[in-house]
Amino acid sequence: MNLAFVLVIAAVLALATILSVAVTRSLQVRGSAGLSGTIRPIDVEAFRNLINPDEDEYLRRRAAYIHVVASNAAVLVRVGQAALATGDTRVAKAAHELVEDALLLRRNATVALARIYLALAWPNSGFAAVRVFDRYERLSGAAMLLGRLQNPAVPVRLSTLP
Repeated sequence: MNLAFVLVIAAVLALATILSVAVTRSLQVRGSAGLSGTIRPIDVEAFRNLINPDEDEYLRRRAAYIHVVASNAAVLVRVGQAALATGDTRVAKAAHELVEDALLLRRNATVALARIYLALAWPNSGFAAVRVFDRYERLSGAAMLLGRLQNPAVPVRLSTLP
């Protein structure tokens, strides 16, 4: 009986490690060349509908939104880090805020993905992606501010809403 208990615990820990590595690797940034072309827009209204508690079942099956949010956040970390090197204090301050927000969003996206995977394993468990959405809206604002400070003529948009 004790051996079976130890084996079950070891299997659960191994599964958690594998999921952690898989999620971490999926959130890593792939390089800095052509960063602006790697950001994919998100329909914010559709995402808002997806995080509605009545629509949790749909969101569990559509973790792709969380992957896109995490990917965009990773790109914006690199954009913000590149902007930190400028001599303009306003740009550096906006870049620092962007990097902090993007890193926090990536962490929240990792947690949301873990919750989605757990919800897939245990369908009756609770799920909340509201923090990811709120962070994404804040990150979008920070990215637009940095973009306006760096190049006022080029608009920066992370959502498909006008």
